[in-house]
Amino acid sequence: MQFVDIGFGNVAAVSRILCIASTDSAPIRRVIQDARDRSVLIDGCSGKKCRSVLVMDTDHVVLSSLQVEEIKAKIEANKEANDNE
Repeated sequence: MQFVDIGFGNVAAVSRILCIASTDSAPIRRVIQDARDRSVLIDGCSGKKCRSVLVMDTDHVVLSSLQVEEIKAKIEANKEANDNE
């Protein structure tokens, strides 16, 4: 199982991620509030501003202080490193 760093030493399983979205839109903010209400929200921001939201196949919603592009680049770098092995 491969993991990606989502900031501050927190990691998420790459195979479990359905989507990574920015927190700019109202529908994503509603997803965050709904997850908070259902107790499936995982806050990985460590007190920093939330910049991206990871929706997992386990119905959990993970908040990250990294931008979407940063997480995407880390996933691609991990994939390339594993392909070279």
